[in-house]
Amino acid sequence: MSVRGQSVAIIGTGFAGLGMAATLRRAGHDDFVLFEAADDVGGCWRENTYPGAACDVPSHLYSFSFAPSATWSRRFAPQPEILDYLRSIADTFALRPHIRFRSRVAAATFDDTSASWTVRLDDGTETVHDVVVFACGQLSNPAIPAIEGAESFRGNLFHSARWDHDADLAGARVAVIGTGASAIQFVPRLAEHVGHLTLLQRSAPFVIPKADYAYPRWARTLFARVPALQRLSRWLTWATLEPRSIGFTRIPALLKIVGLRSRLHMRRQITDPATRAAVTPDHPIGCKRILISNDYLASLDRPNVTVTTTGIDRITPDGVRLADGSTVEADTIVYGTGFHATDFLRGITVTGAEGRDLHREWDDGAQAHLGVSVHGFPNMFLLYGPNTNLGHTSIILMLEAQMKYVVQAVERLDAGRARAVQVRADVERRSNLALQSALSKTVWEQGCTSWYRTASGRNTNNWPASTAHYIRVMRSLDESEFEWTPTDRSA
Repeated sequence: MSVRGQSVAIIGTGFAGLGMAATLRRAGHDDFVLFEAADDVGGCWRENTYPGAACDVPSHLYSFSFAPSATWSRRFAPQPEILDYLRSIADTFALRPHIRFRSRVAAATFDDTSASWTVRLDDGTETVHDVVVFACGQLSNPAIPAIEGAESFRGNLFHSARWDHDADLAGARVAVIGTGASAIQFVPRLAEHVGHLTLLQRSAPFVIPKADYAYPRWARTLFARVPALQRLSRWLTWATLEPRSIGFTRIPALLKIVGLRSRLHMRRQITDPATRAAVTPDHPIGCKRILISNDYLASLDRPNVTVTTTGIDRITPDGVRLADGSTVEADTIVYGTGFHATDFLRGITVTGAEGRDLHREWDDGAQAHLGVSVHGFPNMFLLYGPNTNLGHTSIILMLEAQMKYVVQAVERLDAGRARAVQVRADVERRSNLALQSALSKTVWEQGCTSWYRTASGRNTNNWPASTAHYIRVMRSLDESEFEWTPTDRSA
């Protein structure tokens, strides 16, 4: 019997979307389309162009195992190089003909009769596919704080993920709201050029040194000529980072060593006692994201930089009024306030079998079996979905495991053994109960608030074990964990 191949819709063209398409192509599947809202690939690496933007995972590990690059200029690649790498993936695997640019997905709806998904764009265009894969990421929707008076501000006001490169900041008075992973990269760059920078801090992060250095030309040449050396570098990096998962997930006390390293780093970089006191974290290390930088703390010690921990009352036409009544005058305000990380698939209406609304199903926080499959939503898969984020190593490791897992499901559908597949409700329930139980023993559950948790306190983002464990679990799709809708052979 001749069986039609599965048409796969992939939403997004960042690491997850391009990697999924490349993995399908490498497995011999060519019937796929990628939907991209912008006019270029790259995901968060296309959107985040702020000064100093770079990765905080070593380059040889923050790239696909099946597509290494010998052109990285540094151990930790800057944003333009990562974006170029993603563009090269699109070209190397001939993915561009499959991409529909300027196509923002508004909704995806499952049809119970045909066992297919209708993808609707925001211009009303609709296409039908057998399988839908959401590759939207966890850090794609900027979080703009609801501060009263923001609309009245007379100067430049923007989020770091929507950087205004036309704003002239030389000699300007700049107020930065937030101290997340983006802020610690752009604050040092701003401090070098602005007249005065005021950092409005709600919570101080733990910061440790960044073991970054440029790769000399001879090293890049060697990596190119002897690929095995780059593979060795990749796995040595993994072997160095992977044991750190123990501190995050099983023995949080081990992270006290990292805390000591952070305090010593602060002492070396900040001489002013008041500034040092202001940026000393008040939460257990690891409970929030640990950040890495060689110049962030030193930049706060500059005479043209002020750190304030006083809460914000409102934004005025001329700056920011603080809770104590004082005012920070500013020509420009930059939000370094991160992303809506717990709002998975924000802005997309997803309707599954029997009219199920995915966001309603996720009222208490997003969840999925192994971060990939949700009961009631057949032939739908998530990449970098709920509880697959990491605090210690590269997310690319998790993505590659997920992509191979999805290909296994597509191949079973391709073989004509079923026309639809969904994880069993009892399997999803058990796996998420086990996951939340494991999370309760991790450093992320030590009482602090973070972007890993919903307003109710549920951790919807992090994986509570090692990448080795996740890869092992994902290696083979267990058919008994899924419901398979038989193919209608009479059709």
